[in-house]
Amino acid sequence: MTANLIQDLSSSIAKLTYPVLIQKQNEEYIATVLGLDFKVKGSSRKEALEQLLEQVNIMLKQGEIVQLEISLAEPEHPWMKFAGMFKDDPYFDEMLKDIEAYRRERDAETEEYYRQLDLEETVK
Repeated sequence: MTANLIQDLSSSIAKLTYPVLIQKQNEEYIATVLGLDFKVKGSSRKEALEQLLEQVNIMLKQGEIVQLEISLAEPEHPWMKFAGMFKDDPYFDEMLKDIEAYRRERDAETEEYYRQLDLEETVK
């Protein structure tokens, strides 16, 4: 996983918007900027929002907002950990022959089953 800092945000971002949760509790309004770690209280909805805007501006004057671009690593295919696990097994070729013989046997049984079904259909 890699992260890149996107440079020179001052020219690319003119305004930022944040979702704000406003809750009325008793006679007060609580305004919380979602995603940031602070909230303010005010006697009215307008006052709470004004105080919140003031706090955000103070916070932004003390620091800066930057954007990171994070590239996630490609996940490994879940079966890749098993690839080649039998390369040194002396019985692997024998096992493949057994699987092939079993498949032929099952295919022959299936073919015979369908042949019987076809015969029953023609008799009716």
